Amino acid sequence: MKLTFRWYGDDDPVTLSHIRQIPRMSGIVSAVYSFKPGEIWSVESIQAIKQKAEEAGLAFEVVESVPVPEEIKYGGPNADRLIANYCENIRRLGAEGVKCVCYNFMPVFDWLRSELEHKNADGSHSLAYDEVALQTMDPTKSELSLPGWDESYTKAELNRLMDIYSTVTEEKLWENLSRFLHAVIPVAEEAGVNMAIHPDDPPWGLFGLPRIITCEKHYDRFLKLVDSPANGLTFCTGSLGASRDNDLVHMARKYADRIHFLHLRNILITDDRQFHEVAHPTECGSLDMYGIVKALVESGFDGYVRPDHGRMIWGETGRYGYGLYDRALGAAYIVGLFEGIEKTL
Repeated sequence: MKLTFRWYGDDDPVTLSHIRQIPRMSGIVSAVYSFKPGEIWSVESIQAIKQKAEEAGLAFEVVESVPVPEEIKYGGPNADRLIANYCENIRRLGAEGVKCVCYNFMPVFDWLRSELEHKNADGSHSLAYDEVALQTMDPTKSELSLPGWDESYTKAELNRLMDIYSTVTEEKLWENLSRFLHAVIPVAEEAGVNMAIHPDDPPWGLFGLPRIITCEKHYDRFLKLVDSPANGLTFCTGSLGASRDNDLVHMARKYADRIHFLHLRNILITDDRQFHEVAHPTECGSLDMYGIVKALVESGFDGYVRPDHGRMIWGETGRYGYGLYDRALGAAYIVGLFEGIEKTL
């Protein structure tokens, strides 16, 4: 496996120098943040990230993410033009040595939590989700402030999108995803890029919006839309694992040859549709991290891996879920898991 680490650019409190010092770290996962979804990234902006990474002794082979514009998801009149722009971004990334692109097809909201600073018993803070608490909130009244989307839309834009999506069913979303994939995957194949869709987080519908990348049944349907090795998965344990119905060890083994990017993190499920994020090791949460990695290694997985959301520990402050310390501990744990399991084969 190739160990990687999310980096949000020059404004990220976690520097490339910090990342480089984590044992066995091979590269960064980043993106161009200066362009809006649907715009074509300049070659210079891609090359700038690559140059900074390489100067720090790191590779830049994974992009997370190239955002899919909402109009593609709901099937607006400009969808074809926006898909063409998306394809051009894939060509440009492939030409600069990017091998994997993570993206999602979640309407309006990216990953969603009801609490950003959940106080854990050990004194750390982490992200948490409580369905009951979320149901009392109205996103159109700015009652939520969460990473991933809170700076993306004005209140008027958010209300407009919620109105548009009121007529978009799950089947319509599947139809629009298929349209997107049939255009993008042939381009990705030519560019030498593996596309890796991220599961919906959490893996169920929110605020009346459809979500479709949620479970084994939907994974099967997704992979059949365009049956190509370039059409693959970002296997995020924390996202999929929020549903007790998902058997992650089984799914890791089943989809190992189509998993291009692995997000490893643990969560503690405290009730139905209620969980908070914890440290990465198996004993800290509800997910069998050892079993998941063992299934992947035994099935020949050799893709990109990164530690995912971390707690805020040791007084660290910064981007919620993306501090240095706990993710670095997670990276060390991941290395140990892979080394121990690989040596027993």
